[in-house]
Amino acid sequence: GKDLTRVCLPVYFNEPLSALQKIAEDMEYSELLDEAAALPAGSVERLLRVAAFAVSAYSGSGPSRTRKPFNPLLSETFELVRPDKGFRFLAEKVVHHPTVVAAAAEGRGWSFSGDADVRSNFWGRSIELKPEGVLTLDFEDGDSYLWNKVTTSINNLIIGKIYVDHGGLMKIRRRGSTTVAKVRFKETKLLFDRDPRRVEGHVEVDGERLSYPTLEGHWNDSIDVTWEGGRRERVWTKNPMPEHRNANRYNMTRYAIGLNEITPEMEGKLAPTDSRLRPDQRLTELGMWEEANEEKQRLEHKQRAARKAAEEGVPLKPRWFSVKQDKVHLTKQLSGHHIS
Repeated sequence: GKDLTRVCLPVYFNEPLSALQKIAEDMEYSELLDEAAALPAGSVERLLRVAAFAVSAYSGSGPSRTRKPFNPLLSETFELVRPDKGFRFLAEKVVHHPTVVAAAAEGRGWSFSGDADVRSNFWGRSIELKPEGVLTLDFEDGDSYLWNKVTTSINNLIIGKIYVDHGGLMKIRRRGSTTVAKVRFKETKLLFDRDPRRVEGHVEVDGERLSYPTLEGHWNDSIDVTWEGGRRERVWTKNPMPEHRNANRYNMTRYAIGLNEITPEMEGKLAPTDSRLRPDQRLTELGMWEEANEEKQRLEHKQRAARKAAEEGVPLKPRWFSVKQDKVHLTKQLSGHHIS
């Protein structure tokens, strides 16, 4: 039950990406948001494109993607600019304990923002990751959507084949409306589950479930929408893995591999706080375990000293983000009464 963000683990348990870069990984299928921006505001078609984007964020955490990202240092940042995909992204670690990161992105007719407090608990045979926070998507026409993340688990740590699973209910809600898409991530009950990693979803208006459209598929493969009359539409398909997959020990997609790359155009332009410049993370990518562990301990000791000095003097504050109170009313029925 221990929160792993408070435990100093050897880098062997990590993949060479930080939690900030993992959030940027959610943007791999940003073209779904480009498609949604071209659809009418408030339409079910737009809502389902947003739902497909929310599900696609889990495709990078495939069944064999079992290592945890590096816990960012306080004030660590990650900036990603992708002219080819038409978006730019920025994330920062804003609170040390509990670990809270904030992120924002701008694309073709849309903007994305959110914060996340991920609690990682160790249960002996498994690790459970529970994200807390709301993600927001705003379109230029004033349409806005909110959703939550589901629970992730890494199973069979002691005996059997290690695998990653996601489970729970994701709600994609249109702000100022009673329209909501509900997507259920079905947990794998057995190792030999005939249909693992399945997701199923539907749309509700004023609390009433619509018969159509429905959403179904697998979070690591593809998503289909079935419209009234039986017409079936493939709205998302996962990108193929790199050809030389055996050389990719962390089972990352080509997009994820590129997140830690420093191109010649970036040299001298990256912020000194950028995740790509973390020496322990870079040494882990190179397979230099002992040197990486030494650097990781050095950085963590330095951070503890800086945090202690800040507590006794001027508190550390986020550089790129500030707290904004945004009232989000999520109504549910309890014993016949509605509460907000």
